[in-house]
Amino acid sequence: MCRNIKTLFNFEPPATEEEIRASSLQFVRKLSGFHSPSQANLDAFDRAVKEVASAARVLISSLVTTADPRDREVEAERAHARAAARFGTGP
Repeated sequence: MCRNIKTLFNFEPPATEEEIRASSLQFVRKLSGFHSPSQANLDAFDRAVKEVASAARVLISSLVTTADPRDREVEAERAHARAAARFGTGP
């Protein structure tokens, strides 16, 4: 359920609005227990996603580091290698 909640800070290029929203959506889904909220809860759910995304943007823009930015492609290759080591390769 939380596969889109990823580290978004200190990447080159920076996190996109789409990545921030996807992480926020997954976070609200996890907290609420709803994948798709009912009509009665839709406004509260959508408002929470927007507020979490806003807070995430503020956090990401406020953080500082002396570390070099990470490369998205290198991180993706590392994740694939970890998955292959953990789950093995296909037949």
